[in-house]
Amino acid sequence: MNLSPNFTLEELCASTKAKELQIINQVTDAVHLQALKALAKEVLQPIRDLHGGPVTVTSGYRQPALNAAVGGTPKSQHPKGEAADITVGSPADNKDLFEQIARSDIPYDQLICEFGGEWLHVSHLLHGPQRRQVLEAYKSKGATRYRDITKQYTL
Repeated sequence: MNLSPNFTLEELCASTKAKELQIINQVTDAVHLQALKALAKEVLQPIRDLHGGPVTVTSGYRQPALNAAVGGTPKSQHPKGEAADITVGSPADNKDLFEQIARSDIPYDQLICEFGGEWLHVSHLLHGPQRRQVLEAYKSKGATRYRDITKQYTL
C-alpha cells in the first residue's frame, strides 16, 4: 500500500529484528495507519524531495514488543506510527541531510541526528502542533544522551 509517491506501508513496517524474533510487525489499528500516512506525506516525502534521491527507512512502525526488543523507550513515537529512522547512505551524507531538514519548513515534530549521523530520526505528531525540536544523540558512560540544539535552527 502506497502512503506517498515514494513510501509504502510495507517498508515502514519492515524489520529484520522482528523477523529474527518472529514478531509480527503489522499495523492493525486505523489510528496508527493514519499516523503513518501523515508521516509519509508530510515528512518523509518532502525529505526525499529535498534530498533529490532515495531515502531508506531503517525503522518505522514498531509494535510494542518490537519496540521493547530494540531498546526503544516506552514514550517512543515509533509504536504510534509517528516516527521513522532514515538514512541516505553515509554518516556524512546523513549529517548534510540533517542540516537541510532542520533549516527547511518540513513540519517535523522531532529531528534527531543519531550518533554522528549513523542515522536520522524524524517524527510527526498526528494531532497537535509540531514542536520542531532538533536534537543530537550521543553516548556518555554507556547511556544515550540528547543535546537540544533547536535554537540553532529556529526559522
